[in-house]
Amino acid sequence: MKKIMIVFTGGTISMKVDKVTGGAVPVMTGGDIIAKIPELEELAQVDFYDFGKYPGPHMTPELMFELAAIVQSLIDKNEFDGIVITHGTDTLEETAYFLDLYLDSHIPVVLTGSMRNSSEPDWDGPQNLIDCIYTCLNPNCRDIGVLVCLNGEINAASEVTKTHTEDKETFASLDFGALGFVDRGKVILNRAPHRLEKIRTERINPNVDLLKCYAGMDEKFFKYSADNGADGLVVEALGVGNVPPAVFKGIEYVLEKGIPVILVSRCPAGETDDVYSYPGAGKWLRNAGVIFAEYLNGQKARIKLILALGKTSDRDELEEIFY
Repeated sequence: MKKIMIVFTGGTISMKVDKVTGGAVPVMTGGDIIAKIPELEELAQVDFYDFGKYPGPHMTPELMFELAAIVQSLIDKNEFDGIVITHGTDTLEETAYFLDLYLDSHIPVVLTGSMRNSSEPDWDGPQNLIDCIYTCLNPNCRDIGVLVCLNGEINAASEVTKTHTEDKETFASLDFGALGFVDRGKVILNRAPHRLEKIRTERINPNVDLLKCYAGMDEKFFKYSADNGADGLVVEALGVGNVPPAVFKGIEYVLEKGIPVILVSRCPAGETDDVYSYPGAGKWLRNAGVIFAEYLNGQKARIKLILALGKTSDRDELEEIFY
């Protein structure tokens, strides 16, 4: 039988409702979860590693970096045919993209979680794990980057985002659509990821801020970020990549401090581009030295910059990484 490693990091898939507080908390270990899904042992030889019991909001770039090192060491052992990682859904896309940029892997690496906890009758964790095993066993899922598999859909880590607070169909690739799906054990792939990139680094720099633009926004948050030691800034601009005039002044202030600024859109889909040339528009931003991040959303652009700053702080080199 094929050998699959499951790395458990926590999240809703590990949670039960606490009788005292009435809310769900992470309590189950990897062994506890596997014991509830005997079908896994029928599909593959399953081993597991308990990384932690972290709710999604408790994950940090430092923990992602630690997780990445552990997963890479498991890959380098050449003992496994695939690696599944459970994760809280709130930050799953960020950890998945971190791993996608960092890992050097020919075997499938698939992240999953659940939108229901194990105290609920429609707990989706077991089926998601089963679908991930099928994904790892499919040879077409090798060499296409880190994957995310929930609710029967397979998405690229670089493209997927959480779109709904509670719906089981929350994870979607809004720009390009899913890579494929799992249907009763059959894996169907329709396309390859839009882009495969790697940023291998021995360190990261999590000191990156993320600001979202809104109508009438001024420069105060930008000045605060620059004056309080940020090493990078990601800006969620309006539309295709435009900001209010006062925000442009704030961005200029940040750039004058030598801090790189990455631009994305606050829109849930679409790329950024320098289409307009009025004050604060894309052409002003690009001419000022802002780096456009194309189809990435804000949280993914921040993850990419955190890794990129681990390699270089040179503006031209950062631009090459993002372009």
